[in-house]
Amino acid sequence: MPDTLEFEEPIAALLKQIDTLTALPATPARDREIEALRRRIESVRGELYRSLTPWQRVLVARHPNRPGLEDFIKRLFTGFTEIHGDRRFADDHAIMAGFAEYKGRPILLLGHVKGSDTKEKIFRNFGYARPEGYRKALRAMRLAEKFHRPVVVFVDTPAAYPGIESEERGVAEAIAVNLRDMMVLDTPIVVMVSGEGGSGGALGIAVGDRVLMQEFAIYSVIPPEGCAAILWRDPAKKVEAAAALKLTAPDLLKAGIIDGIVPEPIGGAHTDPGAAAQMVDEALAATLAEVSGLSSDTRLSARYDKFRNMGRLGIDFTEA
Repeated sequence: MPDTLEFEEPIAALLKQIDTLTALPATPARDREIEALRRRIESVRGELYRSLTPWQRVLVARHPNRPGLEDFIKRLFTGFTEIHGDRRFADDHAIMAGFAEYKGRPILLLGHVKGSDTKEKIFRNFGYARPEGYRKALRAMRLAEKFHRPVVVFVDTPAAYPGIESEERGVAEAIAVNLRDMMVLDTPIVVMVSGEGGSGGALGIAVGDRVLMQEFAIYSVIPPEGCAAILWRDPAKKVEAAAALKLTAPDLLKAGIIDGIVPEPIGGAHTDPGAAAQMVDEALAATLAEVSGLSSDTRLSARYDKFRNMGRLGIDFTEA
């Protein structure tokens, strides 16, 4: 049985019935019943995913089978050649960067990688990047600028790694430098928030001309559990925190934090990675063409204005 989330209990019950029937000898009646159950699953899934709460969207964004950067590389890009190391300390496996081709056009591709199984997750540090990861990303982006290649970024991390060695090596400084330098990087940059967009760990590679977001991804200054622990001294308040943080794609589009929402298959990208990749492909191709058509001065000015105007409430404080 595929992994199901806590709010997908009705789907899990139907899948269990299918599993039981599959173990029986094959008959036309059995096959018809299985097909009817599958149609019922699609119907129930559609109903559930049309009205997800913010916390339920957090669970979908964290689904272990959700497609990540490596999946998109296999489905959408060719000739990927990875770049390793920050030339200062080490190679951070939580961030992957490299040159590739997208629809015959050379680009730089980079993003967070969480890993798929236990061994891979440990190797990738569960997507928590250290300072050398952000420095590697910036080194790669400077190469892209030098060779006039657009940058495509996939964001999927809970946060930057908060361990003491990360602090010792200057993770805050590394993220701050990325924010500054990406703002003036003279090449098109398209960002896709594909899973979790967690805090500075996400923002450290998420300054771009266009920021897109998959339908059930999340993007927030802090994970709901951390927010609940700080505000209510109770991590169990994570559901309330998720609602208060306005971390869903519709909320962020309304606030002007992102520029567009990329739809996902019914039930989330993890239910059909191929269809999800096709939807990302369509949005990415159109957005990259749009941004690449702008002059350098226009693009950089618009990028600066986009981030400079975030959070403005339309209040003239000079009148106070």
